[in-house]
This record gives sequence, C-alpha cells and structure tokens, in this order.
Amino acid sequence: MAKIISIIYVATAVFWALLTIYTGHTSNRAGLYLQIILFIIPFLGALAGFINSRLWGGLKSAIGKAIIFISLGTLTWSIVMLAWNYYIFVAKVEVPYPSWADAAFILSWPLWAIGVLFLAKAKGVKFALRQAKGKVLLFIVPLIAIVASYYLLVEVARDGVIELDVSNAWKLFFDLFYPIGSAVILTIALTFFSLSRDFLGGRYKAPVIILIVAFLVNYLSDFVFSYTTTNGTYFNGHFVDFLFLTAMYLLARSLSLMVIHNDNQAIIEKRNTSLC
Repeated sequence: MAKIISIIYVATAVFWALLTIYTGHTSNRAGLYLQIILFIIPFLGALAGFINSRLWGGLKSAIGKAIIFISLGTLTWSIVMLAWNYYIFVAKVEVPYPSWADAAFILSWPLWAIGVLFLAKAKGVKFALRQAKGKVLLFIVPLIAIVASYYLLVEVARDGVIELDVSNAWKLFFDLFYPIGSAVILTIALTFFSLSRDFLGGRYKAPVIILIVAFLVNYLSDFVFSYTTTNGTYFNGHFVDFLFLTAMYLLARSLSLMVIHNDNQAIIEKRNTSLC
C-alpha cells in the first residue's frame, strides 16, 4: 500500500509541476482534478492504517488505538473532500468556502489528537514527565507554538489587526479556526515528540517522525489557505492544495509504515497490551 500511495503522490506532483510550468498557474479545468487526488490519497492511507491496527491488536493495545484514531481522522478528511468535489464538479461552485464541508473538516482534528495521545502513552511520555526536563518541555513547546501561531495569524495574515465583520462572521470563524485547530494538533504532536524522542528507536521511529512532519505541513497548509482566501487569491489547484496533498501523503505514508514484523510481534503485542 505504501508504494501505491507514493506512486500516486509522485505522479500527481509531476502533473501539477508540468501544469504550472506550461500554463503559468493551475487555475483551469485540469487543476480542478487535483481535488480528486486529495480524496484518494488520505482514503488509501486510512485503509492502510485500519489494516495495520489489527496487527497491533486493534483497540486492545495503545498503539493499535493510536493508529485507529489517526486513521479515523484521515478518513474523515478524505470523506469531506468528496463533499468539496461535489461543490466543484456537481454544484459548480468555483471556490466552495466557507461551506458545510469546511465545518466537517474540523471533525478530523479531535480524532487525530486522540490518536497522538494514545501514541504518546505507548511511547513513554509518562516516564519523560517524571523528569525535570520533561516538565520544562511540556511548558516550552506549547508556548512556542502559541507565539508562532499568533504571529502568523495576526501579524502576517492580517497586519496585526482582526476586523470583526459580523456580516461575514462564518468566514472569519474558519479563517481563524482552521490554523488554530491545526496548531493545537501540531502542538500536541511536537510536545509528544519532544518528550518521547529518547524512547523512540528502531524501525518504528520513521513513521512517528513522518507523522509529526505531516501535522507541521498541514498546519502550514491551513495557514496559507486562510491567508489566500482572505486576500482573494485562492483557487482550486493553488499551490496550497499541493501543500495539503503533501500533508495527506505524509499521513498516509506514516500509517502505511506502522506495521509489525513477525520476528518481534509477540513481544510488542504483550508490551502494548500492558499499556492500555
């Protein structure tokens, strides 16, 4: 599954790059079809995650639960992309924002957050919190994320001013809530990584690092999306869509790599069951 996901992503990246080079932008009919891939890749990633979670014992283990919830969040994001594609190809809405699809995207965030918390439980965060270094990181990492988010959302995106336009409150809500929600997920993920990096190792380190990078790219994507919809420069096929595609690819790649190898499956299953 990992190879299939990678092939689709690379092929799409090449198509998007060529389209941009030869047309100067992707705001044409061909660019719209990138939205279909934004459904396919996270869907395949979620499917791979559900399959791999069974190898970890499913809901019987901490890592199994982590994979299930992260997969559920990814599947939710994928399904909402179907609604987005409906607006584009059936309802013929050029930029369906804000819409009910945007409201549904939010559902993926708590699922991702729960998944990361279960992953943190399985990877030794509780042991790290017993140390002074762990307690300091628990304070510093969220603080840095909050300051960075404020700078990007207020200082960069809105020149330091937030205008409360009641007539367009729905759009303002999503302009702010999208990157804020992503910032929360990123903060949880970064905190988890900073606290548990000493416990990460072996073949399972790569999927976790890819997962953290995925949430980072998703955070940047949400910020750029909010910024471009605010200044009216967004269109379907915009570079931010490629950022979203990259974030979903990394999520899918991470989920597809979370497999158990036969030589240590019994040991891992026993350890994870004890962490439930």
